[in-house]
Amino acid sequence: MKLPRRNFLHLAAGAAALSGVSRIARAQTYPSRPVRIIVGQAAGSGSDTVARLIGQFLSERLGQTFVIENRPGAGGNIATEAAVRSPPDGYTLLLLNGANTINATLYDKLNFDFIRDIAPISGLATFSFVMVINPSVPTITLPEFIAYANANPGKINMASAGNGSTSHVVGELFKMMAGVGMVHVPYRGSSPALTDLLAGQVQVMFDATPSSLPHIRAGKLRALAVTTAARLEVLLDVPTVGDFVPGYEASSWLGFGAPKNTPAAVVDRLNKEINLAISDPAIKARLVDLGGSMLPPSPPAEFGKFLASDTEKWARVIRTANIKAE
Repeated sequence: MKLPRRNFLHLAAGAAALSGVSRIARAQTYPSRPVRIIVGQAAGSGSDTVARLIGQFLSERLGQTFVIENRPGAGGNIATEAAVRSPPDGYTLLLLNGANTINATLYDKLNFDFIRDIAPISGLATFSFVMVINPSVPTITLPEFIAYANANPGKINMASAGNGSTSHVVGELFKMMAGVGMVHVPYRGSSPALTDLLAGQVQVMFDATPSSLPHIRAGKLRALAVTTAARLEVLLDVPTVGDFVPGYEASSWLGFGAPKNTPAAVVDRLNKEINLAISDPAIKARLVDLGGSMLPPSPPAEFGKFLASDTEKWARVIRTANIKAE
């Protein structure tokens, strides 16, 4: 039986309205049970600390527990794959960081496509690295260091947390843009790298600010520059790399994602709540203590553009420097 055109249009409009009501209802009732946040770093790490901070805020706001599930290993790929393979219902979230956009190019064969398989929710904060040297290196400023390194080829060893780690690619970007030759020395993690830097076994490292800060203040390491575009509140007397190497900017960052096809209404609800979290004075203060700068609140689509841009940036560095995963 054929429906008259007018009746058909009324039915179609009604179906669309019901769909809209269904999306709104889903967002209003979410979450109705605990939500897990998968973190690709170990308990006690900076990423884990931030995940728990935001998770507690969301728990209080939404009335359900946000449980942190640590799945370290393979540079964060184990955690990402676990999230990708989870039901897209809003009850599994993934704490994203700079390793995700680096790994997209660093690893030739992954069982997922980061940009395709993760739905962006919201960015949280960027975290600067600080370029630190052992005091035995006879330089005080970054221009002096560049001149010294160029005058002593093969004598400056740059430590990192491992091939393809964020500290590695941040250093490689500096080498490329400043035209400086340094020998890369990869370690299995940032802690042993920092230990050897303090001992003078290596001369320079692009380290996470929180771990280097106590040694800088104690005079055991010399800070030459920070890698973000602006100076840090915790190191106001330290210039940026970009002050001397125009256009240089590099940072790690944190944000939230979910499996692709997670309902848009749920993503939007989480985006709204996370944006409230990063505007909260207590959370902002804690992230500043960790060396972070808040990302401006933005919709999921804007965060998605950020992820795509960051992926392209590190792809160029990885290919130019011919970096291979360990």
